[in-house]
Amino acid sequence: MVRRTFWLKLLESAWAKKPIVRLAGMRGAGKTSLCQSIPGVEYFDCELPSTQHLSEDPEKFLGKLKRKKIVLDEFHLLPDPAEVLRIAARFPSLKVIAIGPVSLPSSSVDLGPLAEKVTPVWLTPLMSRDLVDFGTSDLGHRLLRGGLPAFFLNKKRPESDFQEWLDAFWVKDIQEPFHLESRSSFQRFLALLFRQSGELFEASRFTGPCEVSQPTITKYLSALEGTWAVQVLRPFSTQRSVEIISIPKVYAFDTGFFCYYRGWQQLREDDFQVLWKHWILNELLSHLQAPVVQYWRDKRGHEVDFVLIRREMGITAITGQWRAHEFIPRNLQAFRYQYPDGPNWIVCHDVKRGYTHSFGELRVEFMNPEQMGRLLS
Repeated sequence: MVRRTFWLKLLESAWAKKPIVRLAGMRGAGKTSLCQSIPGVEYFDCELPSTQHLSEDPEKFLGKLKRKKIVLDEFHLLPDPAEVLRIAARFPSLKVIAIGPVSLPSSSVDLGPLAEKVTPVWLTPLMSRDLVDFGTSDLGHRLLRGGLPAFFLNKKRPESDFQEWLDAFWVKDIQEPFHLESRSSFQRFLALLFRQSGELFEASRFTGPCEVSQPTITKYLSALEGTWAVQVLRPFSTQRSVEIISIPKVYAFDTGFFCYYRGWQQLREDDFQVLWKHWILNELLSHLQAPVVQYWRDKRGHEVDFVLIRREMGITAITGQWRAHEFIPRNLQAFRYQYPDGPNWIVCHDVKRGYTHSFGELRVEFMNPEQMGRLLS
């Protein structure tokens, strides 16, 4: 079993803050394996009748486990999951990880005031530190196969695996929780959306191909966002007339599914630039642990890939560039004309050691994803 050091450290840090961790992430992201790799942890599968029976008397069940670390996998399937966690919070020496398939706001579990004692952790697809832990430096393999561990480790890339995953995703994560009915329309929407990953999203473009109304498209997107299947980037703006202020960008959660829907069996050199932006976004979300990333675009087509607003750093502009020498400063210069203060990061594949360069009055920092992660920390 691979010890994913970045995530184990993150879980320990979350436990140091609050006794209960709510671990979420996409189906197949490795939540169960990650938790089972924690030394000394006791694991409970809440799908099993035996666990559900034990949880019928949560005070007795959890009272025997105080001063231990426990995992409640698929905790939302318990008869009264919120009550179990409320009882768990009464034992300060008990450390709990509650695993569920969807984000907490989309979950049917209402924690109420207990939410203040819960730290959410979002397990993303494999990120840069995971590649080290899995013993590979082959980024091309990760981008093509994707970041779900089972897909990444599979020596082949059978399309049937993707379809099986999509079928399970529809049945277990979408259909019942979000009360959707038309599987064919939804999967057509998902296919089109994933194929256009990273582009501007306009709901009206999907109504005809999917044969549904615009409100239904909006509902589909909300379901995908609620289950971590897409990341919706809202535009950063201060309502200036030159800016795009309402049209979001939508990224598929994983490069493997992006490549699958584009029919890519091998990657060409030109493919790496668009995949690299997906990789940088995944790195950002892994470190930030919140969907706080935005993008910027003006009506003349100037665009900044990612924008972060952080009190200690100001407005950070981030550009994903596969090769450093191909960076053109025009877009960033247009952004800084409107918003002059804040760091400018150019995150590149071929930068081994970070450096600073000036383009006229524009000062930028070239770095690799690992250096970006350290700055975010």
